[in-house]
Amino acid sequence: MPKGDEAKMFNLDGKVAIVTGGASGIGMETVKAFTDKGAKVVIADYNEDGGKKLEAELKEKGKDVLFLQVDAGSEESVANLVAETVRHYGRVDVLVNNAGIGNLAETHNLTYEDYHKIIRVNQDGVFFGIKYAVREMMKTGGGCIINTSSILGSVGEAGAFAYNASKGAVNLMTKSAALQYAPYKIRVNAVAPGYVETGLVNKEALGDFYDGLVAKHPIGRIGKPEEIAHAIVFLAENEFVTGTTILVDGGYTAQ
Repeated sequence: MPKGDEAKMFNLDGKVAIVTGGASGIGMETVKAFTDKGAKVVIADYNEDGGKKLEAELKEKGKDVLFLQVDAGSEESVANLVAETVRHYGRVDVLVNNAGIGNLAETHNLTYEDYHKIIRVNQDGVFFGIKYAVREMMKTGGGCIINTSSILGSVGEAGAFAYNASKGAVNLMTKSAALQYAPYKIRVNAVAPGYVETGLVNKEALGDFYDGLVAKHPIGRIGKPEEIAHAIVFLAENEFVTGTTILVDGGYTAQ
């Protein structure tokens, strides 16, 4: 086991983390994984009911959590999220920019409004999160930002034009921010999941289409939210990793 300073490097105990999109799916499992590591976690989500429910469940287990409602695509809302976190906990050590949306549409029929809605949340939301979290991390000697990208930031998919654009941007925003803020001991990384089992992505909901998704993953199944959360924990803990996007995709992009 690491000792002394090395032990502190691989330890989230007492750290303050914000997880956007934290009320469900990958975000919820990340919140749970962080609290299991001893972190104080802000559950940030637009879904007030889901966020408050998770907050209550974790507080009953003795976890130090706080729910704050946020619209990840609003600069004012994200700025307020970071400010409220600092008011409550005194600092921000980790930010997980996880909130995201998507849709499938023929590009020639895609309205600008629908296109920009995805860009606003998936891409602008990452910008807002980095902008305001970095300001606080620079005051306290460093920190860590983890962006949730996607396999569709690396490979194209028909009908996912806006989503592809937003996640490809997240990958390069991650590299740019990592280079810019490394001198301040602020690390910036991304995790890129394959398809993940959620309330909307499952056999019952998708039928034969689900089998097609499974077939695209050489490992023979789609992912579980907690598997992505564990990759996020790794990126939060390991202080020698920055500027990278970790693919957690069951071999999807290896083909």
